[in-house]
Amino acid sequence: MKKEIKYSRFYKYRIGDKVFALLNGTFFLAFTLICLFPFYYLFINTISANDLVTSGQINLVPEGIHFSNYTALLQVSDLGRAAFITIARTILGTGTMVLASAFVGYLVTKNAMFGRKFIYRFIVITMYFNAGLIPWYTNMLMLGLTDNFLGYVIPAIVQPFNIILVKTYIESLPKELEESAFMDGAGYFTSFRKIILPLCKPILATITVFGAVGHWNSFTDSIILMGNRPELYTLQHRLYLYLQKSSDIESIVRGGAMDLENALSSRVISLTVAMISIIPILLVYPFMQRYFQKGLILGAVKG
Repeated sequence: MKKEIKYSRFYKYRIGDKVFALLNGTFFLAFTLICLFPFYYLFINTISANDLVTSGQINLVPEGIHFSNYTALLQVSDLGRAAFITIARTILGTGTMVLASAFVGYLVTKNAMFGRKFIYRFIVITMYFNAGLIPWYTNMLMLGLTDNFLGYVIPAIVQPFNIILVKTYIESLPKELEESAFMDGAGYFTSFRKIILPLCKPILATITVFGAVGHWNSFTDSIILMGNRPELYTLQHRLYLYLQKSSDIESIVRGGAMDLENALSSRVISLTVAMISIIPILLVYPFMQRYFQKGLILGAVKG
């Protein structure tokens, strides 16, 4: 095996290369700051003096820092229930989706499966054709999933795009691993549970991020399906209602023991609830990022 030569030791960087590296680094640094600024702006407006926030004077530096906005929102009784519903649907919905995507993605890689090609193509074709909102609602109504918590979970279990990612990733794994298990007497389920599933952690982490973000941010299904069950509204649905009826929330909070300077206005309420709704995703995503990148790359290219 030939010894690898590190050409970077012998390459002499010219002025043009240094200028390009500087411009490239500056561009990506500026792009990163542009992406982070909306979160920073949102946060500083939730911890600054509310009278300054209402008048639009907080832009770059927070003033009159306090955290009473977050504690004041606890006076809104339905916010905690909405948060619980959102957390429950995110955990349950994402978990069932990941398991279904992993198992179905594994099954459609097996030639021994009856009707494998038809089933896989049937799953894929649903990505291109949609019956529309009214037939979808009628179907949910006939299945008894309106005004029902399971209406958040069951329709999102089968995700064709995630199944495709898992299938492609499994096909990139060495077939010899599974063949050796079959020679030792293992069946398909044992092979899937003890060999394939542990090796699929990167791609499963990828679709977990997709599913969790989708469930956490979803609110249209809550608006359409849970019209008669306000106790099943999600956090995003509540945020939407607060934006529409923020004056009512303002009057509720102003009835507490807060001083006038820190009294919540409709603008402050909207910003604070929005910050609360995105904090969990901001905390979880950095820990999943390395799996997310690896799984997306390996699952997109068949090796």
